[in-house]
Amino acid sequence: MKRQQFKAARFEWRVLAALYAAALLVILYLAYTGNVPSQLSQIPFYDKIGHVVLYGIAAYLGHRVFGYRRMTLLAIAVPLFPLLFGLGTVIEELLQSLSPNRTLDAIDLVASFSGIAIGYRLAEKGR
Repeated sequence: MKRQQFKAARFEWRVLAALYAAALLVILYLAYTGNVPSQLSQIPFYDKIGHVVLYGIAAYLGHRVFGYRRMTLLAIAVPLFPLLFGLGTVIEELLQSLSPNRTLDAIDLVASFSGIAIGYRLAEKGR
């Protein structure tokens, strides 16, 4: 791929990732304020499915935008974005215990990490 095409493609991924991050923040806001559409509760396990899908897309986009970067942690090359996003996920899940509209749930955390792992693997596969 020519250098100019590469830069244009990378810019498009960054725009897409920024738009997705904004959408994810809106969803978080709706969840923290208790304004998630009630129709979603008609879907079995919608919350767990949502964690897998939303976090998977975020990990996929983030890993691509970060250029598949890795950092060495205890002599292991760890993908940077999935690591940072995973830490943010743990913090966000812990913060839910302080919210009247959210609950701390270990299964949500497992679903979130499953989504992050799937998104990371898909990004690596498409590399």
